[in-house]
Amino acid sequence: QVQLVESGGGLVQAGGSLRLSCAASGRTFSSRAMGWFRQTPGKEREFVTGISWDGGNTYYSDSVKGRFVVSRDNAKNTVYLQMNSLKSEDTAVYYCAAAPPGHYFDYTSYDYWGQGTQVTVSS
Repeated sequence: QVQLVESGGGLVQAGGSLRLSCAASGRTFSSRAMGWFRQTPGKEREFVTGISWDGGNTYYSDSVKGRFVVSRDNAKNTVYLQMNSLKSEDTAVYYCAAAPPGHYFDYTSYDYWGQGTQVTVSS
């Protein structure tokens, strides 16, 4: 069982940066792949990025590649999403999620979810 709580969302101007955090509880965090998704009203949830249990492998969607960086600190049971060069189209609710080991790239494998944090980018 993994419980996930996101933080760090807010309002930022286009071109700015924001860092999201996801604090996890549960003994299995360090063995789990982690990811970030986002969703806007009326649209399907989008898989943004995933990171393997040891941080050695990552996946990024084309829409954020080169601008977003995912990382994790297993000692702190926390995963981060550094978002740079933000655009108005990045506005969404961002969700942290956990997947079984080895499935960091497979958006269908994520089975634990946080409640989400709102990110709003003003143009």
